[in-house]
Amino acid sequence: MSDEQDQVTLSEEQELYEHHRIVCDPNQGLVRLDKFLFDRLANTSRNRIQVAAKAGNVLVNDKTAKPSQKVKPGDVISVVLPYPQRDTEIQPEDIPLSVLYEDEHILVIDKQAGLVVHPGHGNWYGTLVNALLFHFGKLPSTPGALIPRPGLVHRLDKDTSGVMVIGKTEEALTHLARQFFDRTSDRRYTAFVWGDFDEDEGDIEGHIGRSLKDRTIQGVFVDGDQGKHALTRYKVIERFRYITMLECKLETGRTHQIRVHMQWKGHPLFNDAAYGGNRVLKGTTFTKYKQFVENCFKILPRQALHARTLDITHPITGERMHFESPLPPDMQEVLEKWRHYTTFKPLGNSDDDEEPLDKEAVNNMK
Repeated sequence: MSDEQDQVTLSEEQELYEHHRIVCDPNQGLVRLDKFLFDRLANTSRNRIQVAAKAGNVLVNDKTAKPSQKVKPGDVISVVLPYPQRDTEIQPEDIPLSVLYEDEHILVIDKQAGLVVHPGHGNWYGTLVNALLFHFGKLPSTPGALIPRPGLVHRLDKDTSGVMVIGKTEEALTHLARQFFDRTSDRRYTAFVWGDFDEDEGDIEGHIGRSLKDRTIQGVFVDGDQGKHALTRYKVIERFRYITMLECKLETGRTHQIRVHMQWKGHPLFNDAAYGGNRVLKGTTFTKYKQFVENCFKILPRQALHARTLDITHPITGERMHFESPLPPDMQEVLEKWRHYTTFKPLGNSDDDEEPLDKEAVNNMK
């Protein structure tokens, strides 16, 4: 018996969940769905499959299926599962967390910039997972909980701040994984980018994959022959002549998606070292303007990207929930500086190299 089976590893979502598609052989005998999948999927228990089915993550011919349903010849089975936890021993660490919401099923936090989400590649300590282990260890244990291995269904880059949700039970984790896979969650970011935009809103669409020149960053493949489809929607919130504040909505979830899409369109994120935004890209050769930008870089020593809102459906109650995080202090301070700068240096000037700035604007650069 040789079933046609594809496993799609979603590396763009940092391998936080997996998708299997199985087409049953024409000679397939009648067998329970959970047993059929247990025999074919590695590192998967029948309980894990049953939890996935209960969450609506197992489809047979595009319809949700119960574990007891009989598999028939020609059936097309689709399964979305959160990845099993790694065997590497991870130690709890008392790292402060900003909790926006918590119940026995989910935890929503406001992640600080500089915090690596998951251990690995030389970052085995001081990560969000280490912090979660400590946090959950202080809570009463609940049946079916993932403790002591917290489950993630999405990530933020180390230097990106903002809202994240964590599943605390197998059922919650599985349900959340489906939401992120199906894009029924809604994620919106605030970004400062170099340059101005002709339009007030628009879409950026281009396949994203690992760069062929530098494996540590991503690139856009125009012809679509490499990488994965990616779509970012943006809306201008405020303009500052040389930089722009945007709201970005992810329609897909590729690694560094906003960062690489903006760089590809000629608008790298402000102070994004990996994608060329950590130098003066727009503006004048006026020395005090350069000093102003460099002072902003010191205040905001990271890419100017913040996961401002997250909308999800509660995995147990079915309630639609909205979470929001205000701009962190570093981005807020830089925002106020740019507002002040453009207020005292009118946007209509064209002789920036020689024109002295208003005294109050000069003081604001210091």
